[in-house]
Amino acid sequence: MTRVVEQRGLYFDELEEDVIYAHKPGRTVTETDNVLFTTMTMNTQALHLDAAWSSGQPFGQRLMNSMFTLSTMVGQSVTQLTQGTIIAQLGLTDVTFPHPLYHGDTLYTETVITGKRLSSSRPGQGVVTMQHTGRNQDGAVVALATRTCLMWTKEAHAAQS
Repeated sequence: MTRVVEQRGLYFDELEEDVIYAHKPGRTVTETDNVLFTTMTMNTQALHLDAAWSSGQPFGQRLMNSMFTLSTMVGQSVTQLTQGTIIAQLGLTDVTFPHPLYHGDTLYTETVITGKRLSSSRPGQGVVTMQHTGRNQDGAVVALATRTCLMWTKEAHAAQS
């Protein structure tokens, strides 16, 4: 019989607090990403769509849609941390965008587990709080978000399958 190795995230019991989980590779963002995401979500903000108008604004060019930046930042963490081990995303807080992300920039994300506790009402599950930090290719922080997830413990997930 051939052994099968399935890609997955980390279980509650495997996640360590105060460790930096670096998610690679980075993601170079494009004008197409920006226009498609912005129009698909019905966001008509000229800062994302109108190059001529944006050139006269304080940043001098179009900005990547901040919701695209947030989604990509969280998405970059999935394969390493939550793929197949998450039960539910419970919330996002403290979301900030301290520096713009532009077309052609590359987004790199790191995550630190800032807290974890076993659920008092859901045996075999735990609540994990993570701080995501997104940086561009120059190291400038372009996004921060605190994310709370309900995660499986390894033993409980194995018993449930």
